[in-house]
Amino acid sequence: MRLLVVEDEKKVASFIKQGLEEEGYAVDVALDGQEGLEMARDPVHDLIILDISLPKMDGLQLLKKLRQQKVNIPVLLLTVRATIEDKVLGLDAGADDYLTKPFAFQELVARVRALMRRQAEAGPTLLQVADLMLDPARRVVSRGGEKVELTAKEFALLEYLMRNPGRVLTRTMIIEHVWNYDFDTMTNIIDVYVNYLRKKIDSGREPKLIHTVRGVGYVLKAE
Repeated sequence: MRLLVVEDEKKVASFIKQGLEEEGYAVDVALDGQEGLEMARDPVHDLIILDISLPKMDGLQLLKKLRQQKVNIPVLLLTVRATIEDKVLGLDAGADDYLTKPFAFQELVARVRALMRRQAEAGPTLLQVADLMLDPARRVVSRGGEKVELTAKEFALLEYLMRNPGRVLTRTMIIEHVWNYDFDTMTNIIDVYVNYLRKKIDSGREPKLIHTVRGVGYVLKAE
């Protein structure tokens, strides 16, 4: 899953980004409201963590513009404002949840997971290609009824492939969705992780599901 953090305090933004990446998420950061709005319009993101007090455009204005433009991505508001009135304003503007600064990072992660789980449950309950099953809400993968243990990044990569069955995904598309905007596109990390998945998903099983499209990228399909 790929998250967008819109936070003008660089230390706070860096802290959130590092912590969420350690949890297996790809994280992009915007340092002002205008940049945040432009990045939030990109459908590649699965959730936005949005500070209210921002330069150029405050978080509530940004949120209202997104909802007016029918961008329905989940939004978690961060703010030092703790009154009931402020929370009501944020939720009425279209926020899905609200967290007051200072906050415990564990609570932030728990709220992110809850929102992502709610989003996953609103979509298909299970993703399936041949006998490969992935449950986005429970974060469980199995092939032929046998559970497959994946790291957070392996799971994110497989989920992206399974949400696009039969579609060739370029390395750039994969990097932008599973990693982040500023990731080095020349690295071979994608090939490394695809090989990890092949060993866990395809090794010793038929049909093979993860295929290389030479010079382009990868596709998941049952031939």
